[in-house]
Parts: sequence; structure tokens; C-alpha cells
Amino acid sequence: MIVLDRHLDVADVAHVARDHERVALSDSARARLERNRAYVERVVAEGRTVYGVTTGFGRFATTRIAADKVRELQRNLLLSHAIGVGEPFADEVVRAMMLLRAQSLAHGVSGVRPLVVDTLLALLNADLLPVVPSQGSVGASGDLAPLAHMSLPLIGVGEVRRGGEPVPAERALAELGMAPLELQAKEGLALVNGTQAMAAQLALLLVDAARLLTAADIAAAMSVEALKGSHRPFMEEVSALRPHPGAAAVAANMRLLLEDSDIQRSHVDCDKVQDAYSLRAVPQVHGASRDALSHVRAVLAIELDAVTDNPLVLDERDEVVSAGNFHGQPLALTADYAAIALAEIANISERRVEQMLNPALSGLPAFLAEQGGLQSGLMVSQYTAAALVSENKVLAHPASVDSIPTSANQEDHVSMGTHACRKARSVLENVLWVVAIEVVSAAQGLDFRRPLAPGRGVAAAHAAVRALVPHLDHDRLLAPDLERVRTAIMNGTLAGAVADAVAPLR
Repeated sequence: MIVLDRHLDVADVAHVARDHERVALSDSARARLERNRAYVERVVAEGRTVYGVTTGFGRFATTRIAADKVRELQRNLLLSHAIGVGEPFADEVVRAMMLLRAQSLAHGVSGVRPLVVDTLLALLNADLLPVVPSQGSVGASGDLAPLAHMSLPLIGVGEVRRGGEPVPAERALAELGMAPLELQAKEGLALVNGTQAMAAQLALLLVDAARLLTAADIAAAMSVEALKGSHRPFMEEVSALRPHPGAAAVAANMRLLLEDSDIQRSHVDCDKVQDAYSLRAVPQVHGASRDALSHVRAVLAIELDAVTDNPLVLDERDEVVSAGNFHGQPLALTADYAAIALAEIANISERRVEQMLNPALSGLPAFLAEQGGLQSGLMVSQYTAAALVSENKVLAHPASVDSIPTSANQEDHVSMGTHACRKARSVLENVLWVVAIEVVSAAQGLDFRRPLAPGRGVAAAHAAVRALVPHLDHDRLLAPDLERVRTAIMNGTLAGAVADAVAPLR
């Protein structure tokens, strides 16, 4: 059980989004909500002019709303803003959004009743998930359209998904013993003003990226052995002279994976002076991507514990402040950074694939085929990797450099953060396939080096791959092979095999 108060981390988000961990509101958060709500009711009773409470929204901020229309205003906000389009977000993203919106509200500066958070968490815990279209947010009054769609079921409008099947929202609430909410002053606005569609996607991306980066190190070590590459570039003394944390971690992983290698001993006195960059610069390239993603994680850690609402109800100061905490720029920039960092992993991985498949570079059979000419071997796997790498170059163009005014120029600078997060996810999926292609290629290359054995960590990875994918002794349908290896990367099986044989990688 995760209890919401003031802190969440990426692991918490993943547990709720993917493992269906239940969520509850802490007693201290409930007390904050009650106190903060009482202040909002006093503001309304006193007839103060407060944005989004007694006024319209956006360009309508100067339009005063009559006291008897305040509740209607909040309902209208959800209905009018739920105009997203495109494929719905995956269930795990929606669960993460619901969690993060509840977490932001739990700080008690958004002016909502505890009942609003309780209703949101009841739907989440019952896995009754709103259908949230993935397109329509510009990422600067927060994720207005996605969060409006997420919030509709709270007022009994639309449908939720249960096990993939649609259920009318009002019926879903009734099954939970709850009635649709009649939103009160400020509550509709508090539900839709925030960065939770961005943050949800980015949190899950970081979880997957961590596994991907570990697998990329394994793939690189397998390729080094398949190509009889030097181990000397991974010496601790080398990384100590340029001590970026990511490079040091990758170099340590490479040493662990390559330790006790018959292949290395077999060419210790060869006349080759140095390897291609894609082999000897693995720590520097993979490490830079690790450092970039560490920065993304640090920014997201702040965001997960933040309040991204507007206006902020600061009851202890007797103020309601209109500000810019909803703006997605911190996440937009870091999501673009993540996409670029991940794209580079595929760029260098594809080059190692080419090194192994090209007989002029590898000393291995052309395209790693047993009978070249009659068989094409892994020839076209490099085509696929090249296609994905090129696609990533388009996707890595930063979304955050764009802005387009909305709401009659009242909202005149936007982040495009949700675009950036969606693109980063697409890049990650492409990189997964490229690394899977490298792993399959390197396993085939290692087969041709027998009876020489690779380093113990590489040998364990090779055995794990061969438990899923047999040696390519004749042309066969290769797509299922890649799918199995991709799954082993994502579920941690590949890294787990290495950890069991030598030690966990960094």
C-alpha cells in the first residue's frame, strides 16, 4: 500500500502503474485538504474575485461568475476541455496519471475536498480506468485535455475501462458505492491543471531506460568478444582520468562482463593497434547517455513531489496566487534530452552490428551466415536497425523548441512537453529493437569463435540468449527471435543471467 502525503518516487509510480499497488490518502494529507477546502469556501462566501473560482478560465479570466453558477462552471470546465484525440494512453500511463494527480492534490494547496481525492483513488484501486486520448495537450496550462478526460468519470460522464472492456462511468461509481461528484468551487480546475500526463510517461520511461542501458552494456561486451576487440579501453585507470560517473559505471560493467576471457587471451599479441570507436568508446558514449538520464531522473524527482496547480490556495498566507507551476518546460526539456540520449545508444549499437556483419571488418563469415549466398543470415537485421536509427533522428528533434499561443494569446508560451514525452517513448521502443538485434548478432558471432570462450559475464548472457534463440544454421523467420530477446531485455532476464553468473551490473 502506498500512502500519499508529500513524497513519491519513480519506483512508487511503477508499482502502482504496473503492479497495481493500492493507494490511500494519509491522515495528515486529509487534514491539510480539509483545512484548505474550508479556506476556499470562505473565499467564495466573501465574494472575492479569484481566477478559476469566481471567474472564467484562460482569456475569460476577467469574466466574473455569479455565485449560483460556480459549481456549473467547474463541471463545464471538464466537459469543454475533454477534447483530446488520437490513440488512448496505455492503461499503465493512465494509472500513473491518476496517482500523480492525487499526489499533487494531497499537498493541500489546490482547494479540493478530500472526497475528490478519495473518488479518484477509488477508481484507481478498482482498476476502473478513464479513456484518455494521447493527443491534444500543448503542455502549458498543464495537460488540460488529458486530465479533463481522466477526470470525467468522477462526475459520472463517459466510460471507464475494466479489463479492456468499456463500463459507463456512473455505473462504475455505483459499483463502488459512490455517487458522481458534484464539483464545487475550484475543484474542476484543480483536476485539470497539472503536468501529470507528461510526468507519468517520463517516470515509466525512466524505469524502462534503466534496463535498456544495462542491456546495451551487455550487448556491447558481447560484440567486443565476437569481434576480438581489446579490453584495455575499459581499464579503471582510463575512466579515472575523465571521471564522468556514467562512463565509470559502464567501464566497470564492461570489465565485469569481459573478465576471464579465452577470446581475449587468444589475440593478446595481435598486431591490431586499436578498435573502431563503437567498441573502444563504449564507456564514453553509453556513459554520457546514463548521465543524461540521471539528470532527467533528478528533475522528475522534484516534479513527483510538486504541486502543479493554478491558482495555488495558500490558506496560511490568506492568499490565492495565480502563477506558472503548471508549465511543462522542465519536463519538456528533460524528455527531449532523454530522447537524444536514448537515440545515441541505438546509433552506436547499429554500428557494432555493421562491424559484425561486414566480413571486411569482422573476420567472421559474411552476415554471420553458415552458407553465405545460399543464405542471407542476419543481413537484413542491419537494414532494420538502420531504419530505426534513422527514424530516431527525426523523433529526437526537440519538441521543446516549439511554442504556439493558445486562449487568445493569454497562454502565449507553451512547452510541448507531452509531445516530447510521447516521442521519447517512441525512441525507447526503437532502441530496444536495435539492441535486441545487436544481442542476436553478437550471439551468432560468438558461436563462430568457438571453442574459445568469452568472458564469464558475456558467456552467461550468451547462454541466456541461446536458451531463447537457437544458433542460426539456416535461414528462418527471425522476427520471433528478436521479439524473445527484446522481452528478455525488458523483463530483466538477460541482466539477471549475468548477475547470477558474476554480479549485478551497475
